[in-house]
Amino acid sequence: MMNDRMKLSKEQEAILNGSQGEVMAKVMETLVRYGELFGADGMVPITSQYNHLVTSFGLKALGPVYDLMEKLIHAGCASSQKFTADPRPMDKNVPSSFLQNIVFNHFMYSKQEYYEGQLEKLGLVEKDAFTCTCYMDEVGNTPKQGDILSWSESSAVVYANSVLGARCNRNSGIIDLMGSVVGYVPHFGLLTADGRKARWIVEIRTAKKPEAQLLGAAIGMKVMEDVPYIVGLDRWLGTLDEGTKAYLKDFGAATASNGAVGLYHVEGITPEAIQQGRELLVEEPNVYIIDDAELKRVYDSYPVIWKKKEARPKLCFMGCPHMSLDQLTQWTEKIEQGLKEAGKERVAIPTVFTAAPAVLKKFEETPYASRLRKAGVVISYICPLMYMNNPLSASMPVITSSNKLRTYTSARYYTDEEILEQITKGGSAS
Repeated sequence: MMNDRMKLSKEQEAILNGSQGEVMAKVMETLVRYGELFGADGMVPITSQYNHLVTSFGLKALGPVYDLMEKLIHAGCASSQKFTADPRPMDKNVPSSFLQNIVFNHFMYSKQEYYEGQLEKLGLVEKDAFTCTCYMDEVGNTPKQGDILSWSESSAVVYANSVLGARCNRNSGIIDLMGSVVGYVPHFGLLTADGRKARWIVEIRTAKKPEAQLLGAAIGMKVMEDVPYIVGLDRWLGTLDEGTKAYLKDFGAATASNGAVGLYHVEGITPEAIQQGRELLVEEPNVYIIDDAELKRVYDSYPVIWKKKEARPKLCFMGCPHMSLDQLTQWTEKIEQGLKEAGKERVAIPTVFTAAPAVLKKFEETPYASRLRKAGVVISYICPLMYMNNPLSASMPVITSSNKLRTYTSARYYTDEEILEQITKGGSAS
């Protein structure tokens, strides 16, 4: 088999022609065709220490995926790099009804144990390496600036590109896996200097620090898949410390889910913006001004798709994407203070905080974990989105401060301040 359009190295050409077996040849062919579709000029090696897979859930309907995994395993095509994976979909500690559990265990995620076994055989870093925030220090899958990745989790991709300065396109789960297996990805889009240029300049003119998830949603819906260059946000964020990283984690997830942003630059904050400044802008970029009125307009535009719009919330999810250690400790203090003001000891609405298993392990070493549980909050590694995909969950009045969860499910969005008010003092969703 020969390739006439994309330039391949001798080694890549050999793999395409079967030097490493039929299965690996098909993997390379898939990546070549994918790259040609997007105008790639060649293939480049993956340079990150670890990969990250988005497909972490054992949905019964994903039979073709399991067949593909078995073929890779049988052919000895383990990933060329170890990988982490997105969060598990279930946790028995998360509140759910008898009927919900039947749907979870027997109809939706009945292949979970089997699929996790496949992941371990293909190169999972460790048994509990399941999180959408693999880049956190506690997890250890933190690429360096300039690293070439084969990732697909949208919130992880935009964080790696923007905050870490690594290079990765928004791939599908299968393309992500195949790149990891063969060790190469097509060179186009966000892997190129031109693809990382900003086509929008976004001016932040708010009177106070804007809500991360709300700001990200506004930008995502406006620029869609383009790269924005954001000015004025450094006024509120300062340096790239742990608090700023957590803010950009949530902000980026909203840009990626409410639009299709794979990279943003924040003037004075993100590495490429610091190094190159406004040289990152294309000539005559589009301009988007965000003030308080614009954020209110976006907030007010969100539809409420609950059966009863004024229903009392039955569940609150925090952590989509997964929370950082700093966020867990800060929220513990916020909840304790809110409950004290309300004259209560436990949250008024069943509440679940989610984080990476490695982050939760560190959190359990602090006194905050027991204090948070004492306040009635469930601490879990679950993926809230996968929980909400249950049809019986979709009919529940669930609240969240995650714009990603709001976008993909029936969960209703509130700001962090509003969430705190509801879970500590109770009341309706009005």
